[in-house]
Amino acid sequence: MLHRRFGRTELRMPVLSCGGMRYQNKWQDAPFEEIEKESHENLVRTIERALEVGINHIETARGYGSSERQLGQVLPHYPREELIVQTKVGPTETAAQFREEFLDSLARLRLEYVDLLAIHGINDAESLEHSIRPGGCLEEARRLQREGLARHIGFSTHGPTELLLDAVRHEPDGGFDYINLHWYYIFQKNWPVIEEATRRDMGVFIISPTDKGGMLHKPPARLLELTAPLHPIVFNDLFCLSRPEVHTLSIGAARPEDFDLHLEAVSLYERREELLPPIEQRLRDVWLDNLGEFGDTFEEGLPVWHETPGGVNMPVILWLYGLAKAYDMVEYGRMRYNLLGNAGPWFPGEKVDKVKEHELAEALARSPWKDRIPAVLQEAHEMLAGEEVKRLSEGE
Repeated sequence: MLHRRFGRTELRMPVLSCGGMRYQNKWQDAPFEEIEKESHENLVRTIERALEVGINHIETARGYGSSERQLGQVLPHYPREELIVQTKVGPTETAAQFREEFLDSLARLRLEYVDLLAIHGINDAESLEHSIRPGGCLEEARRLQREGLARHIGFSTHGPTELLLDAVRHEPDGGFDYINLHWYYIFQKNWPVIEEATRRDMGVFIISPTDKGGMLHKPPARLLELTAPLHPIVFNDLFCLSRPEVHTLSIGAARPEDFDLHLEAVSLYERREELLPPIEQRLRDVWLDNLGEFGDTFEEGLPVWHETPGGVNMPVILWLYGLAKAYDMVEYGRMRYNLLGNAGPWFPGEKVDKVKEHELAEALARSPWKDRIPAVLQEAHEMLAGEEVKRLSEGE
């Protein structure tokens, strides 16, 4: 297993992490006695497989249903110094509530401390304020750190780039030691955040490069063709890991064999400079062939979703449209598009059917594509709309 220094935490981090939101039994917390035996045995085998191949960073969250409680039946059986354990607790209105929830998570895990504690879901101005204000969650997390209950403090986020930069640049209470964020081939907007985190020697953990990175566990035939000879998962992992600023990728394994393609990526790491450029060029050429200049500039002049009539998230809808047109990523587009309106700050904004075309005219006034975008939005809705999608958990 390859390892990288996880920023100023000085942890020797494997480049693959065992994410804990897909092998648990339930999306609701439950007494261990209610956990299905077969499901828990699968979790045990998944953890065994992770550790067997050198993935000793076990990552979970309070919002991942029965995950913490099930891990509490497994992790104490391993030498504590050989594990890197992370859990995440959502920002709360009071420091006392944050402490209470963290201590409950620690009790579920049956550990004396966690190596990494993240404030889970700094996604909007309110959650950032709850986290960094005097007497807020970050200050309380640092208190827990001084008590020896959490070794390092970070945050996870699905928020917009500008908000992430504000959080990364926060300095009181020691700021944050690391960040969990989205960044992968199909979504590179957060690169400035990674650069800023690197300047501050923060650990960088990539969230869900496989699922949110394109549902790559079941890619369309077109994408398989474009990333050949690599599977899309292998390509995406190598793309991320080719940047030394990225320290680890979360592998949300649902079963032991889900590590296999990611391990293949690690085995090919030394060949990244040979394998990546032709695939990246093919993907780029196909993007331009299908979308032209529009594909690179569709966001220019667009307002943010909460300043758009009906809260329509035009940048996201147009991005999903591009992925569907260029790479046949229609199923992924449907999954994300139909989450709009149902996920709050984790994936904000509404679908385009909430407003009439003429209502968007003013919002498009500064766009160089103001005459084209209404038709594209309508085409995107016709292509992607379907059954409403709900978030899997408190923290997507």
